[in-house]
Amino acid sequence: MDRSSLLQLIQEQQLDPENTGFIGADTFTGLVHSHELPLDPAKLDMLVALAQSNERGQVCYQELVDLISSKRSSSFKRAIANGQRALPREGLLDEPGLGVYKRFVRYVAYEILPREVDRHWYFYRHRSCPPPVFMASVTLAQIIVFLCYGARLNKWVLQTYHPEYMKSPLVYHPGHRARAWRFLTYMFMHVGLEQLGFNALLQLMIGVPLEMVHGLLRISLLYLAGVLAGSLTVSITDMRAPVVGGSGGVYALCSAHLANVVMNWAGMRCPYKLLRMVLALVCMSSEVGRAVWLRFSPPLPASGPQPSFMAHLAGAVVGVSMGLTILRSYEERLRDQCGWWVVLLAYGTFLLFAIFWNIFAYDLLGAHIPPPP
Repeated sequence: MDRSSLLQLIQEQQLDPENTGFIGADTFTGLVHSHELPLDPAKLDMLVALAQSNERGQVCYQELVDLISSKRSSSFKRAIANGQRALPREGLLDEPGLGVYKRFVRYVAYEILPREVDRHWYFYRHRSCPPPVFMASVTLAQIIVFLCYGARLNKWVLQTYHPEYMKSPLVYHPGHRARAWRFLTYMFMHVGLEQLGFNALLQLMIGVPLEMVHGLLRISLLYLAGVLAGSLTVSITDMRAPVVGGSGGVYALCSAHLANVVMNWAGMRCPYKLLRMVLALVCMSSEVGRAVWLRFSPPLPASGPQPSFMAHLAGAVVGVSMGLTILRSYEERLRDQCGWWVVLLAYGTFLLFAIFWNIFAYDLLGAHIPPPP
């Protein structure tokens, strides 16, 4: 059913004869059933929740128009949040006769979204096109680059100890700070198979579901913001060290998701969430510990400092700040969120400080950086 035909029917039936701006939920539901209108079940459920946000059991006409038009404004979501939410808590879990892909969509809804109304909305509105191409493309590119350098250097673990590795135009090295692209392209290089495997696994297990729910633009922005913050933080706090690996972006995604789970603990319906939270924290902490060990106690002779671990921590900070704001604004415009502008201001201030630091601080402080390869 298109929007115009339904709204025309509403006007013909005179559901609001006194022009109050409100429509009775029971009246509208009866209209839908009597005319056998193919309205999504999720939208009918949301209509009930909207009605319960009003003490008279009515729905604002504009909210009804937004619902039919698949729009979700901030006022729409506030009305849902203030309602009693008579949506069935296990509705999607009990949905029968689903294909493999729709079961995966249902799994993603329960993994990522903390509210039942949002899960229904996502489940019924999700389309397989466009697919989550960003995280898959980044992961594929990282694997291809690793295989190319592994075959070229004949080394698959601890590649950074090979003298030719640091000559790559993708690696961030403090001696090549003027080549600005390196602040981002280092994410395609990895220390070895162990780091690549860890990052690729998290990107696919967490990044892909996040991209399916929140979209390519938001998740790519969060990932790249973590990557950029990682290299810039290293250039400030560990001035002699290079950086490789996509850990800044990975930790931005993971920390944002974990923080969102913690802040919405009661609403998250993913199974074994406490056990999975503990395992995720242990794995992430172990990866940081491994990076610290390689930085300060290299197991093999090296021609220069080994990659820094500060990118991991910077990515986590970006995830808890920017990432959490994004994940808590599902289907809402970020520009309408005051917290989003605060986060952008803080991130922009950090970028400006880091740029001036890289231009002036190395010479003013007399930093002894290793010669660029």
